[in-house]
Amino acid sequence: MFVHFLSFPLSLYLICDLNETLLALMLTVNTKFGFIHYVKRVGWDEKLVNESYPWIEKQIVKVPLFEPWQKAVHDGLLDVGVSPDNGFTYDHLYGTKVGGTIFDQYGRRHTAAELLSSANPQNIDVLIHARAQRIMFDTTGKKPRAVGVVFKDENGVEHEAFISRRRGSEVILTCGAIGSPQLLLLSGIGPKADLEKLNISVVHDNRFVGKDMSDNPMNAIYVPFNKPVKQSLIETVGITNKGVYIEASSGYGQSKDSITCHHGIASAEIGQLSTIPPKQRTREAIESYKRNKKDIPYEAFHGGFILSKIAFPKSKGELKLINTNADDNPFVTFNYFSHKEDVKACVNGIRIMEKLVRSEPFLNFTQCDSKTVDKLLNMSVTANVNLIPRHTNDTESLEQFCRDTVITIWHYHGGCHVDQVVNKDYEVMGVHRLRVVDTSTLDQSPGTNPQATVMMMGRYMGVKILRERVAKTKAKGLQR
Repeated sequence: MFVHFLSFPLSLYLICDLNETLLALMLTVNTKFGFIHYVKRVGWDEKLVNESYPWIEKQIVKVPLFEPWQKAVHDGLLDVGVSPDNGFTYDHLYGTKVGGTIFDQYGRRHTAAELLSSANPQNIDVLIHARAQRIMFDTTGKKPRAVGVVFKDENGVEHEAFISRRRGSEVILTCGAIGSPQLLLLSGIGPKADLEKLNISVVHDNRFVGKDMSDNPMNAIYVPFNKPVKQSLIETVGITNKGVYIEASSGYGQSKDSITCHHGIASAEIGQLSTIPPKQRTREAIESYKRNKKDIPYEAFHGGFILSKIAFPKSKGELKLINTNADDNPFVTFNYFSHKEDVKACVNGIRIMEKLVRSEPFLNFTQCDSKTVDKLLNMSVTANVNLIPRHTNDTESLEQFCRDTVITIWHYHGGCHVDQVVNKDYEVMGVHRLRVVDTSTLDQSPGTNPQATVMMMGRYMGVKILRERVAKTKAKGLQR
């Protein structure tokens, strides 16, 4: 977590990590299909939105190298009807496209941290290894007012950071869909009964904090090769009209002397135990996989994944505190596939992937012999990989496959919804001088990857707040 102190515009920004590491795969900017409707619905200024996206793109977004695996998936998607070919574009359009990446030609990742280079260094202080514990409030007035933040340093010592008493000073919370509702609850904003159970002083009773949490469920199938394949992250995407996005990644175990063979975003080491039903994915199961991984043949790491992500999940969950320790993860459930429409979309995605792996462009690229496939079939559970189900015409078995093999793509959202927890200016309702600006305020994850929009939101709100403050200052000057 980073704590940003700004001497102007007199704000304290909380950017919390809280185990939500940004994997930074593909960055897609959504400006046309569907997204304009979303912009209007949430009340964003369309002109400022369209100014904010290019500001991000120019600084950290690159054109991908377009590796062979990605081209094979691209051509296969077109072959099975995910059309038209939209080429390289940041726009979110039905069909097959290649999106931008935050990795340059040398494989270096360019993150949101680099956007700080555009800041005035005299107006910003960044504290690293500072873990937010709770927000402090002055409750003596008619409405509670945020006055600062309690945080721990790298040695676990608590400190207090206060905002200026001058008008316009505020705390801006950007800890993500897990961290922001957690910190609000720890600070006394949330369902009164839940807070009182943990002896947290109630600052504002709001039953919506932590509610309607969503994640875009992902199901992945593995495509084996009989030799190593070049590594590639998500560049190609098929935006279908079936409620799913089809993406791909490849190339993790590169050589026989590699000591880090893994499966990237589908790795068991990070909890993506897709061959084990969700309720059996324990820490013990992860450790068991890690111990036994050395016995898995290298063919299990020579290949790539095709991913199916539910575009707009209807299943909802919630976030609750387990205790009052900010360093402990809260209890979170997304209730994957509890809504029948999500299950239907997943089945559609599996069937599209089946057609894709059987398409002529894809078969010409993989050229995987039956011996390798049979070897993978016999050890797929041990190797933590799922191949295409044998009977994709059986809807019932595919529905179970979706439930059993679901993993996350870390696109969590919700928990601090607009008009429930925050207003349209992202100010927390019921208190003064506190905003939340992150994915916890979104009711859907925009585009195939939300990080472009998340960064755009930061730029958008920063400019909006500055413009409003400058306008107020000018107005006061005219009144004198």
